[in-house]
Amino acid sequence: MSRPTFDPNVLSSKDPSYPEISVVIPSYNQGRFLERTILSVLNQNYPNTELILIDGGSRDGSVRLIKKYERFISYWVSEPDKGQSNAINKGFEESSGELMAWQNSDDIYLPGFFYTVAETYRAHPRSQLLFGNIYHIDEEDRIRWRSRFVPFSVDHLIYLDWNLSSQATFLKRQFVEEVGPLREDIHVGFDWDWFIRVGRVVKHSVLHKAYGGCYRIHPASKLMTYSQDSRWPIDVQILRSHGVRVTEELPYKQQPWWQAPLLRVRMIGYVGLLYSSSFPQYLRSLILRFLESRGTLCTGFEQS
Repeated sequence: MSRPTFDPNVLSSKDPSYPEISVVIPSYNQGRFLERTILSVLNQNYPNTELILIDGGSRDGSVRLIKKYERFISYWVSEPDKGQSNAINKGFEESSGELMAWQNSDDIYLPGFFYTVAETYRAHPRSQLLFGNIYHIDEEDRIRWRSRFVPFSVDHLIYLDWNLSSQATFLKRQFVEEVGPLREDIHVGFDWDWFIRVGRVVKHSVLHKAYGGCYRIHPASKLMTYSQDSRWPIDVQILRSHGVRVTEELPYKQQPWWQAPLLRVRMIGYVGLLYSSSFPQYLRSLILRFLESRGTLCTGFEQS
């Protein structure tokens, strides 16, 4: 990811036979990682890419990196903003793609994922939400652990845990517009709130077995700089805004939600179905076809 491997002619072709994919990169003083993020988009070598970069007025050399690839960036700006969610919203407003996403400026896409998403979307044009699995990496791009997801459920996202990640998630444009902008009054949890809202409107989702992106853990990342205690009041406010009853004195994992045990059983069942090599193939095929008839497509698992 640290060097260009793309064909400039392919990136410039804007081939309309491929669905246009718009990616917004919000950035602020992430020069250490920013080039890797930009190249993870450009090195997809995808012929209908719209890359938008919204920088919050960085003073660490980020602008120099942006200008290095300016020819392949559809729109960029470097100016003070109101934070990450504001930058993403500004980028979405400038975008035109049929499929939309954002990638944080310290995270990356994995090679070939745009083609995987496009091929799946063209084969299943009713798809509204498309996502894959992710790796968690360190500062030097070393894989530390992986997240393997199961079919999307907004209840899972609310009551149990994350079951998709922005690092490998694309949404059909009309649903981005229907969901509306990310909240700008909070600086953590705005992605969780937004995906809950996405889950309320999306009816046809696709989980692909491929690993599509990487979430970077490093000392300056929000995961490390915001403690669980400082996040919890924001989480409580988000949950209550979605009509969820919360016992504020208890941490998230100890909330007395009746849905959580059922969702845990659901997750274990899907992990066995999708990721276990010992699961009977004929039965897996039957269940996958049934799920597809209900609007949930799981692809790439056919020969697990």
